[in-house]
Amino acid sequence: MQAYYEPMPGETFDVAIIGAGITGTMLAKDLSAYRARILLLDKENDIADGATMANSAIVHAGYDPEDGTLKGLLNVQGARLYESLCRDLQCRYLETGAYIAACGEEEEKHLDILKARADRRQIPCEFVPMEKARSEEPALSDGVTKVLSFPTTAVIYPWQVAHACAQVAVQNGAKVCLNAEVTAIEHADGLYRLRTAKGDFTARCVVNAAGTHAEAVARMVTDEPGFRMTPRKGEYYVLDKDAAFVRHIIFPVPSQEKGKGVLAVPTVYGNTLIGPNSDFVDDMDDPGTSVDGLKYVRDNIGKTLKNVPLNRAIRVFAGVRPTSDRPDFILEEAKGLPGFINAASIESPGLASSPAISRYVIDRLILPRFAFEKNGNAVMTRTAPPVLNEMSVEERNALIAKNPAYGKIICRCETVSEGEIVDAIRAPLGARTVKGVKKRVRPGMGRCQGGFCEPRVVEILARELNVSPLDIVLDGPGSWILEKENR
Repeated sequence: MQAYYEPMPGETFDVAIIGAGITGTMLAKDLSAYRARILLLDKENDIADGATMANSAIVHAGYDPEDGTLKGLLNVQGARLYESLCRDLQCRYLETGAYIAACGEEEEKHLDILKARADRRQIPCEFVPMEKARSEEPALSDGVTKVLSFPTTAVIYPWQVAHACAQVAVQNGAKVCLNAEVTAIEHADGLYRLRTAKGDFTARCVVNAAGTHAEAVARMVTDEPGFRMTPRKGEYYVLDKDAAFVRHIIFPVPSQEKGKGVLAVPTVYGNTLIGPNSDFVDDMDDPGTSVDGLKYVRDNIGKTLKNVPLNRAIRVFAGVRPTSDRPDFILEEAKGLPGFINAASIESPGLASSPAISRYVIDRLILPRFAFEKNGNAVMTRTAPPVLNEMSVEERNALIAKNPAYGKIICRCETVSEGEIVDAIRAPLGARTVKGVKKRVRPGMGRCQGGFCEPRVVEILARELNVSPLDIVLDGPGSWILEKENR
């Protein structure tokens, strides 16, 4: 049975967005405020299954990018939009603040540069006396000599924001097609025909937000895309909630070679991320960790922090960043291809910049050419489903009285109920895989990493989707969990 938001092969759209990460979903949401037919395509079987799924989750304040760059402009604008955005979408937003920790005189000089840049951009910041810094962050290493504080730095839950954006787009009439890798694009008579694994679609405008595959998509319409993707991998440790040891995000002084360096990041759910490294890779789709990469993280976190409880790690993961040979965001119409827009090289601070990237692409590249009218009936907010462990006892009891499924705890580590898992499956763009459920409502994110709850999640998915448990996959096609019935 086809979902209401899925397009029929052969349909024509005003705008087709290739890539359903944070850039593509933010664009789909914002474009759904206009009277335009919108299609969001992705080669994966879920929203936010690429770089958006595996990153530091930081809303950077905007002090790091160089003056005169799109990164510098859009990071500041995007960061200022995030709190109200998350309020409208009912997504988590936690203002942790950040410390940049310098070790020695040379690094202290760079803090002065960052302070001056932040002041020009009206970003709140201050030097913190070392006595106060060590009082607030006792784990700061003995080598730290000066700390610059950015109190408005925040963290979010990137998958949640991307899903929420896509749901808003869908409620306003956008279509979404997953497992729909674009294999060819033809341009004729002012239209683009996109050949995909789910059939052909036609659009007046195409936005290439394909992440690490942006160059490959651009080469479908031109031999000279103007950029080359040079992706980097970043690897992380995830620490147990009981091992929380920092209140702020702790940065080393950034460098040209390794970017923002190895960080400690308190997350919106109470875990701590340690990482990443930053190494060029050839395989754009390999999110696996490596012995050398994790060793680099272990060796370098000690520069700014001591007694890091890496023995309390419950998981390691990696993400591939869509870096290119151009040092800035690429937001431009392809040469000689009216209506074909590249939104490429959206590496850090791409997550923080994404609300402003969306507005930039729409206001400067789409509306001047297509002049879509505003849709007065569009609803740009979202009502999130209930979250049991955020409720009072009274609220929980009232919810369970209405639906006993909320009283059946499936994931003990994260206190996730059957009712919440069912909500995640039945929602627009709902979960269809174990990983999809995990991203939306977190069973398997805790200390046991799904050791107890995953079999029950498989059962619930099979029941709700009306398929055999043998058909349920972990993530992508072919990643079956069960091989056969044994009784």
